[in-house]
Amino acid sequence: MKRDQMVPSRRTLLRVTACLGAAAAVRMLTAEDTVAPAPTPHAAPAAGPKAAGSKAAGSKAAGSNAAGPQAAAARPRAGAYRLEPMTAYTPPRYHTALPPVRTRPFLSMPQLGAHSMVLTFDDGPDPRYTPGILKTLRQHDVRAVFFLCGEMATDNRDLLREMRDDGHVVGNHTWTHPQLNKTPPARIRDEIGRTSEVIEQTLGEPPQWFRAPYGAWNRNVFEIQAEMGMEPLAWTVDTLDWTTPGTPTIISRVLDGAAPGVVVLSHDAGGDRSQSVAALHTYLPELLAQGYRLKVPPRRR
Repeated sequence: MKRDQMVPSRRTLLRVTACLGAAAAVRMLTAEDTVAPAPTPHAAPAAGPKAAGSKAAGSKAAGSNAAGPQAAAARPRAGAYRLEPMTAYTPPRYHTALPPVRTRPFLSMPQLGAHSMVLTFDDGPDPRYTPGILKTLRQHDVRAVFFLCGEMATDNRDLLREMRDDGHVVGNHTWTHPQLNKTPPARIRDEIGRTSEVIEQTLGEPPQWFRAPYGAWNRNVFEIQAEMGMEPLAWTVDTLDWTTPGTPTIISRVLDGAAPGVVVLSHDAGGDRSQSVAALHTYLPELLAQGYRLKVPPRRR
């Protein structure tokens, strides 16, 4: 047999090479399409109405809403890249965990440290009195907690922004200041929810603290406020300034009640609060001179 008959022609070699390349490409594409997609993390079941029935259940609900390692989507494999949306590479969004359902409000805040106190003001903002209180706090570089009524806040949003810009904590005090322990749940939800909505629209984030008017908490109130992401804060010292007892009396009540962890209740709206404004101007520098540090609750993450 001749040598040129034993050696395949150039055309034959090219055909064989083309067939082998096509077969390899088919195998690669088939393997890519059959790669198992990255497992999707299972979302924790949302807490139902029964979850708010007890403190333990509330804590469990808070845990199920907290973002953990399982909340981050797994980075897709190279083979599955074209099957994954581009958002697979963005970091997960973390949300503030819901607080537990309490059975009583915080009456004091000793966790803020020795010689620390908290000043709180209810029912505002009122353009007649709130600016004077903000001015005094600013002069002494002191932060306070303002529990706002929605019907007042919606018409005075500039004061809400001033509170935020000065570093004060803005809390929820319902819309119309009703006695919630005598209020149906649907209206409780509306009173609290509408006020939180105004605060969030104005400041860019919802409030984390709630104070029931008259200190009238009950099971429904604790459950609804926790569901809306707020902790309950009451008070240790009530100045009773709403009774307009006189500026010296208000001053004496604050200074006599001063102690580590004490939460002081005063008002910046709801009536004539000129005595409250004047009293703060006197007792605040006196508290500072005694070594007290006026603080606000830390932001919950």
